[in-house]
Amino acid sequence: MNIKIEESWKFHLQDEFEKPYFKELINFVKSEYSNHTCFPKGKDIFAAFDHCPFHRLKVVIIGQDPYHGVGQANGLCFSVNDGVPHPPSLQNIFKEIKRDIAINPPISGNLERWAKQGVLLLNATLTVRAHEAGSHQRKGWETFTDAVIKTISDKKENVVFLLWGGYAKKKGAKVDTSKHYVLTSGHPSPLSANRGFWFDNKHFSRCNDYLVSKRIEGIRW
Repeated sequence: MNIKIEESWKFHLQDEFEKPYFKELINFVKSEYSNHTCFPKGKDIFAAFDHCPFHRLKVVIIGQDPYHGVGQANGLCFSVNDGVPHPPSLQNIFKEIKRDIAINPPISGNLERWAKQGVLLLNATLTVRAHEAGSHQRKGWETFTDAVIKTISDKKENVVFLLWGGYAKKKGAKVDTSKHYVLTSGHPSPLSANRGFWFDNKHFSRCNDYLVSKRIEGIRW
């Protein structure tokens, strides 16, 4: 199956693309995009991989579903296109960055700049129907992204996994902590953050401290 994805990922995931579940998934996605408005744009479905090649990967952040509002999703979890207002979770991410490392929130909520430094912004489900949260769950994407996480855990070392909220923690449960650094906290959504489960986790400074300790350049958050 000819999947348009960055070449280093294609090399590591080629076997996954040939499995029956993935072929069924692609047929489902093609049908959905033909018959409904879906997000992100087709060219951006694998944007998380395209902007963060396997060999440059340093950090993994796991989200759940793409944004399902018009013009928001760009293929990177928690990220929105330039000019789009920052959703509440992203606002809280930027607030924690300011509290943690004193960097003011940027004008744009597009996190492509993180991805290009080696942050894989991975949603568990890579597509969604417009205005229908979770509409593409349990169609195969979760199996695929589990395989992505396992591939990273098995084939790389010293990757930082930032697992925010119960869903992400379950998703990253099988990461080999003997060779990777796993940080967990509540989700940055207002429901979690306002109950004290997000702020002051200091994940951004702790992530960079770990990377530097392994002689890896930190992320410019």
